[in-house]
Amino acid sequence: MADVAARAGVSLKTVSRVVNDAPYVQPELAERVLAAVAELGFRRNHLASSLRSGQATATIGLLIEEIANPFYATIAGTAAEIARQRDTMLIIASSEEDPVREQQLLRDLCARRVDGLLIVPAGSPGGSDHSFLRAEVELGTPAVFLDRPAGNLRADTVLLDNRGGAREGVRGLVAASHRRIAVLLDSIGVHTMRERLDGAQDALVEAGAPYDERLVRDGVRDPAAARRVVAELLERPDPPTAFFSLNNRITLGVVEELYRRRSDAALLAFDDFELARLVPYPLTVIAYDTRAMARTATELLFRRIDGDRSWPRTVTLPTELVERGLR
Repeated sequence: MADVAARAGVSLKTVSRVVNDAPYVQPELAERVLAAVAELGFRRNHLASSLRSGQATATIGLLIEEIANPFYATIAGTAAEIARQRDTMLIIASSEEDPVREQQLLRDLCARRVDGLLIVPAGSPGGSDHSFLRAEVELGTPAVFLDRPAGNLRADTVLLDNRGGAREGVRGLVAASHRRIAVLLDSIGVHTMRERLDGAQDALVEAGAPYDERLVRDGVRDPAAARRVVAELLERPDPPTAFFSLNNRITLGVVEELYRRRSDAALLAFDDFELARLVPYPLTVIAYDTRAMARTATELLFRRIDGDRSWPRTVTLPTELVERGLR
């Protein structure tokens, strides 16, 4: 601003009034200031301005796990849409399920003085402690957690009914006379995986069906791993008659192997995905509205930014069973 003032031959106060669209600036002075701005390539530093004035920065941060995953892409797109309606910029960061990286990124977002945080917590071991954010929250930076709850921090949370959805899905398998049901998950350390596994166990227990821990496979982190696990299970003397995949990436591998073997095993899958109706294998999907989750969390965050100081709340969104695949 000092450079602009010197080039235009006016005071710093005049430059400030012009760039902030203040009224009652003489047209001739305004023209000189704007000409100097154009010549020097001047841009307002919104962060510096907000730090000086103590006002909001009109930015919020979103921490997700994996940008390429359609689930997180939908969350980011919905949050960005709502932020845009509020003339707010969304800064997106990816923790890649690394709790150390998660903490570094959240500290960095706070250092950038964002007005609030939307967080999908890292699910790997060690990722459940968010007490390091307590001071920031108490100083006025609200945080809303999506899909998974915070660890050691009281905060607003938007979750899915993971346990209830899994319970209803496995009830359907049991009603269709399936008793040997294989369950494939990526990490028992992830809150959503634990809840979904618990729901499956609930359904088996209430039906008096056996729960065979040898049919529960942890560490299935991608479609290739899912294909290998399905192949190994189907080659056993007593193979499962049904599979329950606990996320969409696992489902892709399970479908591929079942179709390749022309298996008649039933398939229940948590997470709907865009081409699920076109996969060459019948499956039942436990579906939910990802946009509703993101919208609920983002609107809740903006209410906090606007001054809502009520007690933190947890919102649980429903799931539904949907038939997919070519039958």
